[in-house]
Amino acid sequence: MANSDTQPGGKRGAERRRYPRADSDLPITILLDGKHYEARVRDVSRAGVCFYLERSIPLMTVLALDFPLKVGGKSHRVRGSGAVVRCEKISPTLQHYECAVFLHDASETDREVIDAYVTSRLPA
Repeated sequence: MANSDTQPGGKRGAERRRYPRADSDLPITILLDGKHYEARVRDVSRAGVCFYLERSIPLMTVLALDFPLKVGGKSHRVRGSGAVVRCEKISPTLQHYECAVFLHDASETDREVIDAYVTSRLPA
C-alpha cells in the first residue's frame, strides 16, 4: 500500500527536492510592481528562495530579488527573478507571509554561489 507522502520513485518529504537547500536568516530585497520590499530569507537552493514578507503576493507573480551570500570569506550579491509558487499566512493574528519563489532567471554564476553556500551549511 502506497503512503500518500510517497512520490514516484519512493522519495518522501525533503528528499523529493531536486536540489539541497540551506536554512538561512538573511536580508533580501524584493522588487515587485516597481517597489522595493525588505524581507528575510528562510531558506535557499539553486532552484529557489523562501522568504518572510509582511504582505501577500499572488501565486505566479513574477518578481526580482537581490540578496547577499557569504561563501569562503567572500561576499556575493545574488540577483535574479522568479515566480511565486507559494505564499501562505504564517499566523492568523500577524500580517506575515511565507513566500516561495522558483528562480527561473538567475545567472549560472549566481546559482554556483548558491550551491557553494548550501554545501557550506550542510551537516558534515
